[in-house]
Amino acid sequence: MSVLATFFSLDFVQRALLVGSLISLCAALLGVPLVLKRYSMIGDGLSHVGFAALAIAAALNATDAALYISIPVVVLAAFLLLRISESSHVKGDAAIGVIATLALAIGYIVMYRAGTNIDVSNYMFGNIFTIRTADAWLSIGIAAALLCCFVLFYRRLFAVTFDETFSRAIGVKTGLCKTLIAVLTAVTVVLGMRMMGALLISSLIIFPALTAMRVFGTFRSVTICAAVVSVVNFLLGMVLSYVLETPSGASVVVVDLVVFLLFCGVQRIQCRVKK
Repeated sequence: MSVLATFFSLDFVQRALLVGSLISLCAALLGVPLVLKRYSMIGDGLSHVGFAALAIAAALNATDAALYISIPVVVLAAFLLLRISESSHVKGDAAIGVIATLALAIGYIVMYRAGTNIDVSNYMFGNIFTIRTADAWLSIGIAAALLCCFVLFYRRLFAVTFDETFSRAIGVKTGLCKTLIAVLTAVTVVLGMRMMGALLISSLIIFPALTAMRVFGTFRSVTICAAVVSVVNFLLGMVLSYVLETPSGASVVVVDLVVFLLFCGVQRIQCRVKK
């Protein structure tokens, strides 16, 4: 208990926990419609684009403005992914794979040419404990805006997620809603990369939604459960990381997996009870 008390009393830890909780919440909320639309790997593709943007910022000695550089680049990539998926023969996962691998290759080339003084592992796997105060406040402000957008457009997102054709017929601007999802996901991915890195950020989007779907069956209940699970898993992962001295992002993923397996067990129990 004394170790945990010391952990929670540290300023940089409190900052990391606040920012990480908000980002985890945003990722979980967006993850539900993305998983239901079978477009969950968009987070992985956009994170690779974010990695390339961060690499370019580092090569230009502009790490202080990395977020300002990465956000518009990743948002542009989200628009491009959406356009490619809808207007060409390259669909969904194939479009994500093309952009993801290309961006990762470009990012690595930039880092390689820039020199060996750049910590590649920090970009690939993240470390939220290194987040600066200025970036923390920026992340908090953007995360709050993302949450407001999700609440305001909740009903439209619900309609587009389950029946896009019917939504279009009743006057819902489905194209605008899909664009909104893509933009919100892009911004969330950029914010979450400092926490999880380019290789692990998609876990924040996928795991909470899949976990909630093991037990609950309605969109609202799944969304609420995913949000709670995501934040709790993040906090448990941070504590585990501190106590066991393991990487923060990887620790969160391990907790996500354990909780997912627990919910799978609960699902089996529910099925047996119903029988």
